[in-house]
Amino acid sequence: MTTRHLKLAAIFLIIFVSAPVLWAEDMRELQIQRREAREALLEKAKAEKAAAEQAAAQSRAHILADRNALEKAMAELEAANQKLKSQVDGLNDQAERLGQKEVELTEQLAKTDSMINELVGVIRVNAKDLDALIKQNLQTAMADDVRSFLEPIAAESKFPGMADVRAMADAWFGQINASAEVTIRKAEMIDRQGREVEADILLIGPFTAAYRVDGETGFCSYGSAGAQLYALSRLPPGRMQRQITHYMDGESDAVPMDVSRGGALRQLTHELSLWEQIPKGGPIVWPILLILAVGLVIIAERLFFLLRKRFNADALVERIDALALEESWQACQAVCQANPGIPVARVVNAGICCSHLPREEMENALQEAILKEIPPMERFLSTLGMLAAIAPLLGLLGTVTGMIDTFHIITLHGTGDARLMSGGISEALVTTMLGLSVAIPLMLSQTLLNRAVDNRIGEMEEKAVALVNMVHKHKSVKRT
Repeated sequence: MTTRHLKLAAIFLIIFVSAPVLWAEDMRELQIQRREAREALLEKAKAEKAAAEQAAAQSRAHILADRNALEKAMAELEAANQKLKSQVDGLNDQAERLGQKEVELTEQLAKTDSMINELVGVIRVNAKDLDALIKQNLQTAMADDVRSFLEPIAAESKFPGMADVRAMADAWFGQINASAEVTIRKAEMIDRQGREVEADILLIGPFTAAYRVDGETGFCSYGSAGAQLYALSRLPPGRMQRQITHYMDGESDAVPMDVSRGGALRQLTHELSLWEQIPKGGPIVWPILLILAVGLVIIAERLFFLLRKRFNADALVERIDALALEESWQACQAVCQANPGIPVARVVNAGICCSHLPREEMENALQEAILKEIPPMERFLSTLGMLAAIAPLLGLLGTVTGMIDTFHIITLHGTGDARLMSGGISEALVTTMLGLSVAIPLMLSQTLLNRAVDNRIGEMEEKAVALVNMVHKHKSVKRT
């Protein structure tokens, strides 16, 4: 509702209220007043209408201006909104790309982490290996401690950096260079009596260490726990000692060394000689040793017999041939009797004594003389063969008894402790070894002695035939 309407309503309300009073007044004046009032009201209404129209026009102008401004603002907002939408779309695309890149970077980071973890693991493993190598290297007994930086890396209490990796590389190359070094230096060591002495130490890389002190030469072992060199409890053979001494004095280019880093030296320390192994064979070894003793006595006796009977039979036959041509048979006998202990001389003498007999009888006499000489020459050879056959059988018997003892121990105690079974196994193996060690040389000696006896017998038969042919050839020449 406008102001004009409100004013009209107010006028009508006043007229309606004052109507009873004015009713009494003059109707003419009332009409005039009404006319004047109406005209005033009309004028006022027109003025108010014009003012209202002017206000409405102004309002419309303001509204139109506000509308234009609002539309412009809306257009600007819509443009800004479109711009923001495009920016949001760009940001969404960028966020999507960044998300994909984040996934890629996450995967790459995971791969890098795994590679780094693997690399660190390899470094730690190499640190442990290097620490163990340095710890077991006998040259560290002569050097300062170079393992301090390796222990925290190997124990996974420190992340290895490039400085640690370079230090490890230098340590590796140091070990490689040290493995090719051969040096002689003065150093402290523990001798075989348990005393700490200063000795000349020969270091051959990380493999072997030898010492020389107070005229004693031997090998050293390395105790990694105390980083100390110890002399082996047993000295090496004399040949090795001489080789080490000559090498340390610069007189030789060769020296024995243990490439197994102490394994062969420990084996040398615990190696038992034949006489140290014999008591481990049980009671069976004593009959085998008795067989060996008897066999050696027989071999020595046979060798002495055969060597004592050595003789130049060819010279004897040539001498007999010269005397037989002159028919000096007594001189021939004298030549043979000058060597009474020689079997071939006795055989030839027997033939000369029968030279007047026919050929067959002379041959029979010579054959009889040869057969008479054979038993002393073959004496004890069959016994030697028998001993050679008995020795491996006794060794086999010791093997059986040793295995019986082993199985008995297994029955009582099981197989948990191999040391309980070592006695029976030692008995089984030592007796077999000893039986074969006795049988092989006895059998070889018997074969060689039999061949020597056969050669002697063949020599006697040859000279007997030569004598028969010689005697009867001279008789034929004489008859002619």
